[in-house]
Amino acid sequence: MPQNSQTLSSHLQQMKFEMELRGLSPNTLKHYLCHLRMLEKHFDKSAPQVSPDELKAYLHVRIKSGLSYSNINISCNDFKLFFNKVLHYGGSDDVIVRPKRPKKLPSVLSKTEILSILDRVANPKHRVILLTTYSSGLRISETLNLRIADIDSKNMMIRVHRGKGNKDRLTVLSLENLKMLRSYGPLYRPTDLLFPGLILGKPMAASGIEQSFRRAKKKAGIAKPATVHTLRHSFATHLLESRVDLRTIQMLLGHSDISTTAHDIHLSTQHLASVRSPLDGRDPNA
Repeated sequence: MPQNSQTLSSHLQQMKFEMELRGLSPNTLKHYLCHLRMLEKHFDKSAPQVSPDELKAYLHVRIKSGLSYSNINISCNDFKLFFNKVLHYGGSDDVIVRPKRPKKLPSVLSKTEILSILDRVANPKHRVILLTTYSSGLRISETLNLRIADIDSKNMMIRVHRGKGNKDRLTVLSLENLKMLRSYGPLYRPTDLLFPGLILGKPMAASGIEQSFRRAKKKAGIAKPATVHTLRHSFATHLLESRVDLRTIQMLLGHSDISTTAHDIHLSTQHLASVRSPLDGRDPNA
């Protein structure tokens, strides 16, 4: 996706300006411009020529095609910003109708399942990345953008710079993870980025880590649906099951809204089965 303003049409340049003005991340900027280009390709004309009825029809097509909620949500956020702030259209709420978020329980892996998967990751570098992602509750993009200076072994913390929403935060550093990172250092000799990619100064691509995770999961014989992001859900769930309070988990995950934290947690069947109904807790002598 070209980011040089010289390669963008005037309306996309203005959109880029509006996004940069709001401090949106480079990744968000890239996705928003991509969604606008998809809109233009669909109608074979520039975005300012797309009528409100056409925009509404386009969103309907995307929803009916079975795209994920997050994908549709990006389109809605993108088009609201573009049509309101760049084109200065009114009444966007009547045109850009956001679908309801599906209320599905996130998939969670047990600690045993996670260790079984990690044991089968062939690439040692990928194994360290996945262990760091799980043990600190990171998004894969946050793990891949870690720098050596972000590892605070004295206080056993990891500093996350410009996570989702451009927020910095601290999260926990596992002792086992620290041991693995100390073995990883002399082997791969990172100088700034902890997990550098093939291009100088750039982190590794997440796609390769996802592929390694899928292969290892298959080798481990684990059939339940899970991706690298499942490690983050599992981190939150395992902390709650260890009686860490929800507010602390929220801070470690970097969520602005505690309801997002609650959604990311799926208590195990074993944990739920240990809870007694208040009816069963009655005093038999009462």
